[in-house]
Amino acid sequence: MKRTGFVHQALRYSSDEEFLSGTVGFVRDGLTAGDAVLAVVRGDNLALLRDALGGAARDVDFVDALDWYHYPSRTLGRYNAYCTEREEGGDRRVRVIGEPVWTGRTAFETREWTRYESLINVAFAASGHWVLCPYDARVLPAGVLADARRTHPEMVPGDGSADGGRYADPPAFYAECDELARTSPETPAPPHAPRTVPFTRGESVAARIAVAEYARRCRLTDDRARDMAAAVHEAVVNAVRFGGGRGVLRLWSDADWVVCEIADSGGGRPAVEARDTGYLGHVPPDPRAAKGQGLWVVRQLSDLVTAHLGADGSTVRVHFRR
Repeated sequence: MKRTGFVHQALRYSSDEEFLSGTVGFVRDGLTAGDAVLAVVRGDNLALLRDALGGAARDVDFVDALDWYHYPSRTLGRYNAYCTEREEGGDRRVRVIGEPVWTGRTAFETREWTRYESLINVAFAASGHWVLCPYDARVLPAGVLADARRTHPEMVPGDGSADGGRYADPPAFYAECDELARTSPETPAPPHAPRTVPFTRGESVAARIAVAEYARRCRLTDDRARDMAAAVHEAVVNAVRFGGGRGVLRLWSDADWVVCEIADSGGGRPAVEARDTGYLGHVPPDPRAAKGQGLWVVRQLSDLVTAHLGADGSTVRVHFRR
């Protein structure tokens, strides 16, 4: 099938045959058209798809979804990098079969992965790429399946029983996710007395030292500790620049997560990412832009991030799995 512009579809399947029916032709059509094809699906579906494609499989990049779908912003960053490398000046289409991993996610994680599916429509809107997302109706929760229709403009096969009529525009869906974030507990909730470190313009070294010490106490690896320190540094720089020149760092953890919260009381204007993009660093910024990179960098370094930015104060929480 020949299409122009960005296409984002969900494939709801209830058998191996339905999975192959929705993916094999998609891959073959792409290869015939000269598209780059990437299949990121769970292990058993990788084997099914490889076998069904036969010799054509050698022209497809295969990745196990468990090795790709770690955390939403990092996954979006990987897709963005893959497509950018293969666009060949913007003229080549990339076809992606991307099967998110929903099993074992907390409510907090599921919300952010659902937000990610909606933001795909924003991140690649100006491209000509084609993303097909399989959803296994045999094992996935009803809520995840229902949200697939709200985050994908089209459903496959596109007949009356699987139309995209309930699709929600990304700004509206993003606002819903933010509202859920305000009313639902995160993982983990802050304790009564977290470790607290104030910082001011030109004197943020105390925050960096506190993060390094806390990472060691939580027994994070050296690489994870460096990522946490760098993410907090970026968030502190934003807080100082846009939050009135001062703020506070709070640190806490539980058996699963280490959390760093960077808060300020506002500087009378919204943070740059909120003003320029409206998506708080979720969407890849223009690499040539002189500003608007901060929260994107924070999200790439962290596992999960929540951010509430405003002229009267901002709070950014970065989460790291232990």
